[in-house]
Amino acid sequence: MLQQWWNDIVRWFNSDGGQTVITSAIIPFIAIVVGGVVAGLIARGAIKRLIAQQDREHKAAAVATLIAAGRRAATWSTLSAPEKDHVEHQSSEAEVRVRLLPVLGATLAADWAAHQLATMKKNSTNYSFQAEQDLADFQDGLLNWQSKPGRAKKLFAQDLAAWKYETPVTPTADEQLATKQREWSASQPAASGSSSGSTSGSTPGSTSNSTSAATAVLPQAAGK
Repeated sequence: MLQQWWNDIVRWFNSDGGQTVITSAIIPFIAIVVGGVVAGLIARGAIKRLIAQQDREHKAAAVATLIAAGRRAATWSTLSAPEKDHVEHQSSEAEVRVRLLPVLGATLAADWAAHQLATMKKNSTNYSFQAEQDLADFQDGLLNWQSKPGRAKKLFAQDLAAWKYETPVTPTADEQLATKQREWSASQPAASGSSSGSTSGSTPGSTSNSTSAATAVLPQAAGK
């Protein structure tokens, strides 16, 4: 039975009608399917390359912004208040961009950069050489992470782990001033409350004293 079906199929392929179907339908269909698969693979590769290129551009832009903020942080003590606000906004925006990158170690790189920026701001007050050295390390670390994310990720993790066991950092002059301002603002309601209490407490006493004095004067006037 199976041999008979196979012989029928072979005869049909060898017939004129079978050859016509093969050349006009089957072969074009196979060619279309193969062409679609090849086109899909090519498009997929092109999309992957485009996405990778965009990620590299976004990564390079974020790293460049962080390095620019680091250069300003190295001279933090000489900047004016508007310039400091601009640098803070610039570094915060770049840090968020780095965290959102789909790159290995992006979160560690953002944490490492934030710590380095804070250290450079502190050292810019008294130790200019140390701030320059921190800036060089900051640039080298970010550039290494851009070129070799896996290796830089391990270095960032080691630095962050070591910084956890460091002694607390002495607050800068700006931080001390901000702390004093917050303490002064917090003490204002208590001071105003005590002053109003003392005023209200003194008023009834003074009124009773004046009333007693007036009462004492009236009998003396009547006796005269």
